[in-house]
Amino acid sequence: MTDAQVHVIDDDEAVRTSVAFLLEMADLPARTYGSAREFLEVVDSLRNGCVVTDVRMPGMSGLDLVRHLKDTGVKLPVIVITGHGDVPMAVEAMRAGVTDFLEKPFDDVALIAAVRAALDQQVATAPYPEERERFETMLGALSGREREVLQGVIAGKQNKVIAFELGISPRTVEVYRANVMSKTGAHSLSELVRIALLAGL
Repeated sequence: MTDAQVHVIDDDEAVRTSVAFLLEMADLPARTYGSAREFLEVVDSLRNGCVVTDVRMPGMSGLDLVRHLKDTGVKLPVIVITGHGDVPMAVEAMRAGVTDFLEKPFDDVALIAAVRAALDQQVATAPYPEERERFETMLGALSGREREVLQGVIAGKQNKVIAFELGISPRTVEVYRANVMSKTGAHSLSELVRIALLAGL
């Protein structure tokens, strides 16, 4: 859509400026906001586009923003940016309806691809029954141990923690994680989390 904008929300001015510049260079018009509250002041006038927001911000967090948008019926797709330790928060955000999440430091190409996918989607919708069935089949192909490792990953646990809890070595956890990625066809952590959540894990 010609009037679609990417709304970049981050309390760090340097980050939001660099993200906006990256998007503009990719022919993706961007508008920046220093806080979630600042964005909410204009959200009622927006019809098209998507949101890219940091998950950790003072005042209203990215997760709080996602919940607020959902509660008020705003249909703009949302991408959240997280630090490595924020995976459980990102999973919670996906449960709340975000389109995708990216871990810092994220790749420029990955961000642009995520934004383009969100703009193509425009309105977050429930998965088609056949998509959910396909994901359930994927998870059904996992062994019991692979499912346990996947559950640990979704909970945001580090490999060494998963290893300790399951009584196996961190290296073995890495092998199981690689098997899970291969069997599900996931290319990233966010994609793996999405598959698991949509399949009802």
